[in-house]
Amino acid sequence: MTIINDQTYIDKILEGDANAYAFLVEKYKVMVFSLALKMVKRREEAEEISQDTFIKAYKNLSKFKGESKFSTWLYKITYRTCLDSLKKNKERYNTDAIDEVTINRIKSTDSILKGIEQKERAQVINNCLLNLLEEERSILWMFYFEELSLKEIVEITGFSEANVKVKLHRARKSLLSIVEKKVEPELINHYGRK
Repeated sequence: MTIINDQTYIDKILEGDANAYAFLVEKYKVMVFSLALKMVKRREEAEEISQDTFIKAYKNLSKFKGESKFSTWLYKITYRTCLDSLKKNKERYNTDAIDEVTINRIKSTDSILKGIEQKERAQVINNCLLNLLEEERSILWMFYFEELSLKEIVEITGFSEANVKVKLHRARKSLLSIVEKKVEPELINHYGRK
């Protein structure tokens, strides 16, 4: 069975086959929704952002030049749509929780949280992530959870590579500091021992 790449579907769409877009939506809907949910923290808003992202991508598909992966281009649209939504509804986003967070890739917090049950660790990290700035949270999410390269994050955010590295470093330090403050001191003493 031959795997058809994204560009084949993009070409079909640009030739007038609107049904070919369903393949791209199906392929990337989880990626788009995950980023939106992590940034805006509200399921309903993330669903709206996902729909808006796919509409914007469809309307601007002719502008996709293939200089990057389609997923990176789509991620960039999602990221910008989330930022617009966050700016528009700033006060609403400061109180809601993120649904679920996988924490196994954030190495700097692992030694502190070692021994705590996986579910409890996820909740601790989840609560701590909520205390980061949206920009820090989204860069951490893209790098660790979505496993995007620095180059892809640069393209999505519009920051320079040096700036992304600095922001990623600061976000890790901020997260570690928040984890240390939020977790009971006796847990840190007990589980943080080397």
